[in-house]
Amino acid sequence: MGRPTRSAAAWAAGALLAAAAPIAGAQAADATPRIDLRVLVVDDGGPATAAIRAELDDAGTPYTNVVLSDSGRPRIDDAFLSDTVDGRPRARFQGVVLPNDSPFGASSPEMTALANYEKRFGIRQVDAYTYARPAVGLNTPQDSGYSGTLDGKTAQVTAAGATGPFGYLRENVPFEDNDPDVNESWGYLATPLDKQADGATFTSYLDAPVPGGTGRGSLIGQYSHDGRDELVVTFVYNQYQQQFRLVSRGIVEWLTQGVHLGASRNYFALHVDDLFASDDRWDTQLKCTPGDVDCPGNPTPDHPSLRMTAADAQYAKQWSQSHNLPIDFAYNGVGSEEYRSDHGGAPDPLLQQFVADQKSFRWINHTYTHAFLGCEQNTTVVPWKCATDLFGNTKWVSGPYINSQIDDNLTWGARQGFTLDRDELVTGEHSGLKTLPQQDRDNPNLAPVLAANGVRWIGSDTSRERQQRSVGSTLTVPRYPMNIFYNTGTAAEETDEYNWLYTKKADGGSGTCENSTTTTCLKSPLDVKTGFTSYITPLETRIALSHVLANDPRPHFMHQSNLSEERIGYTVLEKVLSDYAGLYADSTPIVNLRMRDIGTELSKRAAWKKAVDSGVSAYRIGNDVTVLAPVPVEATATFPEGTVQLKGGTSTAFGTAYAGQRSGWATPAPGQTRLSFTLPVGTATVAPAHPGHAARVPAPAVAPTVPQGVTHPVPYGPGQTARR
Repeated sequence: MGRPTRSAAAWAAGALLAAAAPIAGAQAADATPRIDLRVLVVDDGGPATAAIRAELDDAGTPYTNVVLSDSGRPRIDDAFLSDTVDGRPRARFQGVVLPNDSPFGASSPEMTALANYEKRFGIRQVDAYTYARPAVGLNTPQDSGYSGTLDGKTAQVTAAGATGPFGYLRENVPFEDNDPDVNESWGYLATPLDKQADGATFTSYLDAPVPGGTGRGSLIGQYSHDGRDELVVTFVYNQYQQQFRLVSRGIVEWLTQGVHLGASRNYFALHVDDLFASDDRWDTQLKCTPGDVDCPGNPTPDHPSLRMTAADAQYAKQWSQSHNLPIDFAYNGVGSEEYRSDHGGAPDPLLQQFVADQKSFRWINHTYTHAFLGCEQNTTVVPWKCATDLFGNTKWVSGPYINSQIDDNLTWGARQGFTLDRDELVTGEHSGLKTLPQQDRDNPNLAPVLAANGVRWIGSDTSRERQQRSVGSTLTVPRYPMNIFYNTGTAAEETDEYNWLYTKKADGGSGTCENSTTTTCLKSPLDVKTGFTSYITPLETRIALSHVLANDPRPHFMHQSNLSEERIGYTVLEKVLSDYAGLYADSTPIVNLRMRDIGTELSKRAAWKKAVDSGVSAYRIGNDVTVLAPVPVEATATFPEGTVQLKGGTSTAFGTAYAGQRSGWATPAPGQTRLSFTLPVGTATVAPAHPGHAARVPAPAVAPTVPQGVTHPVPYGPGQTARR
């Protein structure tokens, strides 16, 4: 078996390449090449290259996508890959992503040009999904290996992977198995060749036990040969699958040698709506919620509404502190006043507890009464409609009323002694914003009132609008609704309503699941005694965790009712946190941001994407990195520890530590469109260390298998048909 020739420390800094001999005809001072910080993706239209493109997109890493099937695509040759700038040789791409190890055909001129380019400039290549065979340093799967589905299996980061590109992971990389009737993954487990070609090595970074055997087969490994480095990936994936989300960071860091534009972190924030108010309770007999317009009757003493108690508030504080996850409470002041009225003017113990512990939480204005702030609702019909005047014009809730809902809640909160911010707002049911199908645009009275009240960030619902947008001078902060219903306080209630929504009429359901081709539904009703623990909790955990692992800062929200009675909301939250802790090393903690910071992050990303699309360029010469933009813009980047930004004649540490690197946003000096950084001494210099031509590489002998569950992602389950 070939053994690695590079130490773990050498990977952490990249393969330390000495300054190259001068190119013929160039001055010695110009010998160090310029490496543009842009990735080349050769795209075959398959899910693996699409997944890596999505990772680059989400991080904000510039890349050029060459579609193989496009008849007008550029030819991959020396002129496309490199040139000379200011007398200095330039590599136009810092890394190359191929769909497999040789997508252009046996001995093709394009593959030869790529191989020579990688060898000349020390550029790395990722084989997004390729067949295991000697051409990539591996035995074939038939030779004591395995080929087949990997659903439900668990791979492990090797010792070399832990000290190298995947050190941010704890160890295990589980493969999803969401539908036992569908093959969701496929891979080839193979061992490195016992005898590699002269000078070649294969170092496995991720492997798994060979089924029915005693050895372990590689799934991701570095094949160093002929003066080039390839990352050989022998399993297929799509951008949504957890196994890809776990390794995607390492793939990019390996490819770019830890120096690139763009950044990625794992975020999780929790908003809890309706604090101090009462939420109506699901009726397991009526199969509806008394108090709603489509349900007969109102809450009764025998069927009371759901409201947190002082003990629930104490538990929230203890839970938040013990799990190191601040909770953002969106409050409605009228709920506490109604409690006082219903109890003869007695103080509200829930309010008293939260006032005493207010510094343990963050607070969001949720309007005073949770009123609907969009169009005036006509509730004489089900579903409701927007009321209209005699001329058919929509009637809108007035500006003064919207203003009173915002201001009265702030005034009430200040009277209780809460420390509040005026710039964050979540309206009841996200109302005032467009609400399809009934209300196709924002209440025109909303934006002026938001501006007058200094509201910069307003919560929206990702199930309606995933992207941030402007509402006048205010920006939305899209929030993920957790499928823990607002009208349930016990596991049995949650499961009963779940069954009603996601089973067919023949099984006692509502009928919304009659057409299984349009909605993912339960095959049979859940046991109301066990279904929450056995099915709903794992499902909701996977959905929430998929957002956490996707470099997505958008917050999640549930309701105060879910933290009352049986406190079922914590069951899901604890599993999200525990599952995460089992996957990631301590160097890669969950990042928890408050609402305004989430909004700011989304806004910066939008501005950065616009800048990248408009022509941001960046390059590296030795240990110096320069970023150029058409206009001043904050840039996002990831660099090694020890990197400094040069600004205004001074140098300051860049970014913050995360996953073994430094990442963050960098602001140019006033009026400047250039950002300058210096990498630490010892960082890999991607200089030409391998003069001469590389050997031609044969094309894959076998077309790798791509199962249906990768080409058409399997939804997680009821309530989630889009894997995002």
